[in-house]
Amino acid sequence: MNANGTSSTRPYLIRALYEWCSDNGLTPYVAVRVDDTVRVPREYVKDGEIVLNVSMDATSALKLGNDYIEFRARFAGVPRDIMIPVTRVMAIYARENGQGMAFPLDEAAESEAAPVEADGVPGGVTAPASEAVPPFSLSSIDSGLPGGEDPEPPKSGGASARPALKRVK
Repeated sequence: MNANGTSSTRPYLIRALYEWCSDNGLTPYVAVRVDDTVRVPREYVKDGEIVLNVSMDATSALKLGNDYIEFRARFAGVPRDIMIPVTRVMAIYARENGQGMAFPLDEAAESEAAPVEADGVPGGVTAPASEAVPPFSLSSIDSGLPGGEDPEPPKSGGASARPALKRVK
């Protein structure tokens, strides 16, 4: 719960964008910041992150809950149970066009748990690199603010700056 007593909007937005992707014949992907609370195959983690195909064709027993995203998926032909805390989801987007939404990570959780690196095993995203869309070059689903005004893009602040979305038209 947030400080004002309401629940987070993140799981609801994830479910909405998942449904939007599915309804439009697009493939929903989630980008996840991995730490020890995330249950994914570590050999596919790269730079503390993993991108997962969460479409109905790629998963079984998918549950998009308020606290966790849970499903079974095959990695190199081996079925694995996946469990992702919703707070670790960085973005959900459509593979085909990059449209989706990125989420800020909880700064307190980020400072407590350092990202887990792959154990020296070459890794990558779960999809071939030619199919993967970088999660932080997402385009906006909306065409802009009311009245046709576009928001001012965030200023980059050096090496410690957080990733920012760039509007692609």
